[in-house]
Amino acid sequence: MKILLFGASGSGKTTLGKEIEKRTNFVHLDADDYYWKRTKYPFTEKIPLALRNKRITTDFKKNKNVVISGSMLTWGKEWKTAFDLVIFIRLENNERMKRLQKREIERYRDKLLEDEKTQQISKEYLNWANQYENPNFKGSSLTAHHEWIKSLNCKVLKIDGMVELNNTVEKVLTTIKNLSLPSPTT
Repeated sequence: MKILLFGASGSGKTTLGKEIEKRTNFVHLDADDYYWKRTKYPFTEKIPLALRNKRITTDFKKNKNVVISGSMLTWGKEWKTAFDLVIFIRLENNERMKRLQKREIERYRDKLLEDEKTQQISKEYLNWANQYENPNFKGSSLTAHHEWIKSLNCKVLKIDGMVELNNTVEKVLTTIKNLSLPSPTT
C-alpha cells in the first residue's frame, strides 16, 4: 500500500509518518530528503525535479508499503494516481506557527542567535509558512491543497493536527486495515 501524508509545514506529517513506520511494516520517506540538497545552510538549495523524482520513485517502488510525508503537488501528474490513501493533516495556523518557531529554535539552537544568515533563512521560512492560509499565495497553500484533493482518485482521510498522536495513528491504522480487506463478492 502506498500512502501520502500532506498538509502545511508544521502540521505533523513527518511525526505521523515516523510513527506509522515504527508501528507497522511501512517504510517512511520524507519528501524533504529528496527535495533539498544537503548544504551548510539546510533547506536553501533544491534538487532538480527530474533527479528528485528519480530518487524518490526508486525508493517508492522498491518497497511494498510506503508512507511519504510531504507535499507532492508540484512533483508531476504521475503522483496524483500513485497512492492508495492520501492523508491531509490540517492544523490551525497559530498553533502551527508556534510549532514551527519551536522547531526552528531546536533545529538551529545557538546559530539562530549568532549567525545572521541562519536568522535570515529562518525568518524567510517562517514568513513563507505563515502564508499557507492566504488564498492569493502562489506557494504551498490551503487553496492549492484543497484543489489537489479534488483531483485525486483514491481514498482521502482528513486529520485534525491537534488530535493526540496515538489517536491519530489508530485512526490511520484502522483506515489502512479497512482498505486492505478484500472486497466482498456478490
